[in-house]
Amino acid sequence: MRRRLLLRLFAAGLERVEGRRCTREALLASRPAPEGPARVWVAAVGKAASSMALGAKDALGDRLERLLLITKDGHVSPEARALPAAEIHEARHPVPDERSVAAGLRLLDWVDALPPDVEPLFLISGGASSLVEVPEEGLTLEDVERRTAEGLASGISIGELNARRARFSRIKGGKLTARLGGRRARALFISDVPGDDPAVIGSGLLGPACQGTDAVQRRVIASIDDAVAAVCEAARALGLEAQSAPQRFDGDAEQLGVRFAHELHMSLVPVRVWGGESVVRLPADPGRGGRNQHLALTAARLIAGYPDLALLAAGTDGTDGPTEDAGAIVDGETCARITLAELDPDDCLRRADSGTALAAAGDLVHTGPTGTNVGDLVIGLKLSEDAAATLLAARDELEARVL
Repeated sequence: MRRRLLLRLFAAGLERVEGRRCTREALLASRPAPEGPARVWVAAVGKAASSMALGAKDALGDRLERLLLITKDGHVSPEARALPAAEIHEARHPVPDERSVAAGLRLLDWVDALPPDVEPLFLISGGASSLVEVPEEGLTLEDVERRTAEGLASGISIGELNARRARFSRIKGGKLTARLGGRRARALFISDVPGDDPAVIGSGLLGPACQGTDAVQRRVIASIDDAVAAVCEAARALGLEAQSAPQRFDGDAEQLGVRFAHELHMSLVPVRVWGGESVVRLPADPGRGGRNQHLALTAARLIAGYPDLALLAAGTDGTDGPTEDAGAIVDGETCARITLAELDPDDCLRRADSGTALAAAGDLVHTGPTGTNVGDLVIGLKLSEDAAATLLAARDELEARVL
């Protein structure tokens, strides 16, 4: 029941930052003047591109004349694929491939082809950094792939990684904005970076122009802070006191796992919520897993034997590193289940093979693409299994009466 409760809280966080709803509401709240452009071209880039494009269609209707959608493999919903006039490109994440370059070149051509009487609308979300790329003169795709992979393996922050990506790109760091030549445009962002800075989101794909006139109106419509607030609200609606961390987390996943386990153990409230993004320094031959699984397994070692403690760590985009799992939910029995499967949790952590251990424990979380990407959520629960079952049973009965 605690797993079900944690998943319910996680779902509440995802719902608050879901791309379709956030995009639709943002556009409806800023309707253009009647004399404004009747035609809109939309370029949606990132892991949330599919859902954001649907939100734009909801708000713009027939005004949406052309759509360029660039996203990660497997992240295009059937409804988005059926949108009229949609041109769809899928590419690799987190390391770009030849399709990323093709998509980057197509985006440049798309900007150059904008008619004077069309309003450009850009929908940018996390993941855009690897999904579109045009290397600087003198660099090859192989150079970009190598530098990106080295950055990911070294455990540097997303902000620093995106700054590096911008330096070896002809399309990022405000360079695409400069290509607009000072024409008016709008850009909506779903942020997965600290500070929610458009100069960093997607490596500055629609950040301030590096040179020349900049007439882009920018707005961040969803961030991890929104998701954290929604989790706390959902917990309180269930009758559970909740507390969020005052700042976003970053840094080493293993150190954070230790910290969160300690804070949960010492907590005076049943629900603790953290939002941010950790990093993992990878060995030469890493196993299966991602930063959230690594963090969760670290925490599992420290809450072992405590029957009232459980913790969820998951990516809001539904993926964790190179895996298709969002993350994991661990409790006081996780390490015992791993040991029964004849695996060593410590050894799995050393080899960056947390996913194998957590799969053996039955603790992985799989959501599929969520339609958003604002970073990672960690939700700690200090509640017995019986108390969680009683609470959910009462809530189910109440909801059944309402229906």
